[in-house]
Amino acid sequence: MFVLAVAGSGAALCTEPPALRVCADPNNLPFSNRSQQGFENRIAEMLARDLHRPLEYTWWAQRRGYVRNTVSADACDLWIGVASRVHNLDTTTPYYRSGYVFVSRRDRNLDIRSFDDPRLRELAIGVQMIGNDASNTPPAHALARRGIVANVRGYMIYGDYERPDPAAPIVEAVARGDIDVALVWGPLAGYYAKSSPTPLRIKLAPPSDGAQWPMTFDIAVGMRRGVPELKQEVEQVLRRDRHAIKKVLADYGVPQLPLASGDVAASE
Repeated sequence: MFVLAVAGSGAALCTEPPALRVCADPNNLPFSNRSQQGFENRIAEMLARDLHRPLEYTWWAQRRGYVRNTVSADACDLWIGVASRVHNLDTTTPYYRSGYVFVSRRDRNLDIRSFDDPRLRELAIGVQMIGNDASNTPPAHALARRGIVANVRGYMIYGDYERPDPAAPIVEAVARGDIDVALVWGPLAGYYAKSSPTPLRIKLAPPSDGAQWPMTFDIAVGMRRGVPELKQEVEQVLRRDRHAIKKVLADYGVPQLPLASGDVAASE
């Protein structure tokens, strides 16, 4: 019995730490993919390394019901890259902030920065669309509020999931000249503009179009409610690795806006 007890203690001492289970979309560059080429994959690697836990992915396409089927179902511990303070998750303090941008060809010299620019009534405009309901992207609502509809072309935010970069077509359409300007979520626009063979220009849209339609968002790590120890550990890593994370975002072309004082990436 003594021998068995000692053997049992030794086995306990050799127990591997639990995996850090991360939910991610397997085909959603520049954020994540199954080959772990996205910037959220790189941030997940930092978290797992600094928490001394092996990294394990739960792959699930980011569609409606994503939280219900992943984090809320305890299929994983973390969702990297969620809007701060979403109502159905606990979130860390933000580690970056970005916004929607106007994308155009450099050779057009459009330099549009406002939804009230009169040229938007004449130019062919691309916008990211979610559906035909009120959940559409803020730029789509901003244009519709101004009666700018007939010259707008929608590109589904989920894209064609059969291709390796389903969200890219809206930026590619600008590069080809199919549309004159596009309103795109900054991290996606920056990534594809950076690699475009046709030089593109991105300019941040106004920070909001009235109180109801913000155009800039704080981005955090999401998790189930009721796990304060994990949240504290993750925030410590985000704070410690803030400069490395900022560099990763820059490498992927993510437009970064200043974070408010007190957010993890702003703390010294």
